[in-house]
Amino acid sequence: MCTNVTRSAAITGSAKGPSGWFSVDTATVYFDHPFHAPLEHSLNIDLVNRAAGAPARVAIELSAASARELVRQITAALDDEPAAVPLSDVKAPTISA
Repeated sequence: MCTNVTRSAAITGSAKGPSGWFSVDTATVYFDHPFHAPLEHSLNIDLVNRAAGAPARVAIELSAASARELVRQITAALDDEPAAVPLSDVKAPTISA
């Protein structure tokens, strides 16, 4: 069964693909059938530079358990951020359905 659950966020960052580093401006997250991972369903994350198109894309397919653990570790890393390092440049992502 396809879930068709898709979320997008405007992001600021970089990713590394086969041709090297490129900027990314959009993250798309969806829970559905993977293209490659040996799973029935996976949390799929695409990091893209929309202006550059498909060549500027990194895709990730994770099991639900792996995705939840990744979220925990990202949150922990941000929570452990030393007070001396300001997070003022970190924008809250805009998430859409």
